[in-house]
Amino acid sequence: MSVITDAEFEEASALAPDAVQRYLRGRGWSPARGLVGGELWELASLDEPGPPYEVLVPLGRRFRDYSARVLDILETLTVVEERRPGDILREMQLPSADWQFLRLLPPGPSGTAPLVDVVSALTGLKDLHTAAAASALSSETQQAVQPASKPQAVKDHVAAVRLDQTRVGSYVVTAHTPIPVGLPAPRSEQLHIFDTPVAPRPTAEPYSRRVSRLLYAGVACARQAADEALAVGSLAGFERFVGAGLSANLCEALIKIAGEERRGFGLGYAWSPELPVEQPSPPVDVDSRHVEALEAGAKDLRERFAREDGAELQGMVTRLRHEDGWREATIYGSFVHEDSARMRKVRVSLRAEDLDQATLAFRHGAEVRVAGDVVPSGTGVRMSRVTGFVIVHG
Repeated sequence: MSVITDAEFEEASALAPDAVQRYLRGRGWSPARGLVGGELWELASLDEPGPPYEVLVPLGRRFRDYSARVLDILETLTVVEERRPGDILREMQLPSADWQFLRLLPPGPSGTAPLVDVVSALTGLKDLHTAAAASALSSETQQAVQPASKPQAVKDHVAAVRLDQTRVGSYVVTAHTPIPVGLPAPRSEQLHIFDTPVAPRPTAEPYSRRVSRLLYAGVACARQAADEALAVGSLAGFERFVGAGLSANLCEALIKIAGEERRGFGLGYAWSPELPVEQPSPPVDVDSRHVEALEAGAKDLRERFAREDGAELQGMVTRLRHEDGWREATIYGSFVHEDSARMRKVRVSLRAEDLDQATLAFRHGAEVRVAGDVVPSGTGVRMSRVTGFVIVHG
């Protein structure tokens, strides 16, 4: 058992009863029965036989033994969670939040991970929140491929996500998103994890909770779509689950978490007790086979539904056609908004004022940057409604 220091004892004594109750409820504990001056809370262990764990939660600080009772709770939690008292105390003091636990499975000693794996995983986790936040803003039709340019609300949400200390396990990254408290209770049907997002209104659930729901739903559906693809060889599930928060962007974020070595990982969740979620939300595990299916699913969604408004393409003009008022250039290059420098041939519909620049770039092998809308075309994409065409090198 970890020794509780004098400083930790003082912190425990200063905890408000509702902070203790919020922490317990968020970790699966529930009140069993009331007692004089307190409540008996229980936690049933799914992995261990025998009676549940029990703690006595004092309901007020006026009792002489308040500090001792909180200390008893802390000692029990250090055993149950196999964590240091200081870590548990710090989380008790945090505001209400939804939590995600990213469990990596890297080679080497437990509690360590290669730097490249962690960097890729954190980038993927950020992209996962970005994709879920974009889905949570939609009040009508979900997008199979989200625009590269994100609204400020999405950026603000990602900026509010906090990383916490690693947990017991191979290598567990924890993240939490603050959930506003004191708001009107949302309608019960809005708390279903797989509900389609609804437009924000005073009685609706907070935006940050909608993001958490869409993050879980999107990941769970991506795993199911990958299972279906592996079982029957069909990618239809990826399109079918778009309405629940799945998108090419979310699938690509999961691929990024797996890293270059395509290692398996798991995502666990804990919901803020201020907005309880009754539906079970078990961890979602993804292995290397799922990653391959996710790659195929994301590619299929992009090829069939990709439309990027205001995208930028940079590359070389490899072909130029101009006849009967029809102007088109083929540019071999990559899109600026894509993280990877994926090279592709893109046909670009030119404006009359772009023809001279395109001709000059074609003759001299100069590099150009073109802005416009990208739409699917056959097995690739094309750019239309060009708004800018400039030579950048040459």
